[in-house]
Amino acid sequence: MIATDLLDWYDRHARILPWRVRPGHGRADPYRVWLSEVMLQQTTVAAVKDYFLRFTALWPTVEDLAAAEDARVVAEWAGLGYYARARNLLACARIVAARGGFPDTRDGLRALPGIGAYTSAAIAAIAFEQPETVVDGNVERVVSRLFAVPSPLPAAKPELTTLAETLTPRERPGDFAQAMMDLGATICTPRSPACGICPLIRDCDAYAAGIASDLPRKSPKAARPARSGIVWIARKGDALLLEERPASGLLGGTLAFPSAGWDGRDLPPPGPADWTEIGEVRHVFTHFSLTMRVMLGELSGRPERGRLVPLRHIDRKALPGLMRKVWDLARAEIAA
Repeated sequence: MIATDLLDWYDRHARILPWRVRPGHGRADPYRVWLSEVMLQQTTVAAVKDYFLRFTALWPTVEDLAAAEDARVVAEWAGLGYYARARNLLACARIVAARGGFPDTRDGLRALPGIGAYTSAAIAAIAFEQPETVVDGNVERVVSRLFAVPSPLPAAKPELTTLAETLTPRERPGDFAQAMMDLGATICTPRSPACGICPLIRDCDAYAAGIASDLPRKSPKAARPARSGIVWIARKGDALLLEERPASGLLGGTLAFPSAGWDGRDLPPPGPADWTEIGEVRHVFTHFSLTMRVMLGELSGRPERGRLVPLRHIDRKALPGLMRKVWDLARAEIAA
């Protein structure tokens, strides 16, 4: 039986991750499961580990996070990307703290901010042992090979979810979900799967047909559109102008240098200055690539937006990835 074989393998080979409870060591903390799953949305395990450890050191419980200042949480999130997640994280924490804990059903979890179909299933299964089917990219790959599904992604997603549901056991559904993820991450990998050591080799239709490396098939991706914009490094003595971006939209709520043209906002320079172009930075978002012209100038009057921050108080780590690139370019120019 697939579930039995996979769980036997997981008991011996489960990955050690900071948010995970090892097999046989009790039930997972819903707060840690939720926090890790939100952080892992469209983000790799390697990128998330340090953020998770820092967040849980600063805010060990959901009540602690709910009481945190918005700006502090957004600053600690900086560099992890998809900043709407940070805003939803706070909104969700405050609802959960007010109600006295997380709902223990998928429907109840899905009603919370920032929790969709996948995340609600993962929390319900891993934290509350609900027999929910958890399907991420790793699981899609495993299932497509087990059943030799010829349909390409993303069109095959509903079919793969239905097939995955036939595998989910009623006993240990949380461990099973994590076992499927681990199998996809460590053995049933996108390229050169290690079929010879796979615990499910006898059940794999794609292996039997000699096509494991060819699955899952994927439809061709559309070319990523390109955008351009401008960012201003406004200097006043030993201080630079920073602003908090609008709460909604790209880089929402983060601290940033004033910019325009790339995010739907057509804004003038943030103040009077003799602006000089010092270079450009490039950044890739999920749905578009961006080239930003970087302008540097000494303010000759009062800025029209933002606030002046002393150079010594600018924390690179508190800036989103795009603005870190801008800061690195500007800092080199300022120091020259």
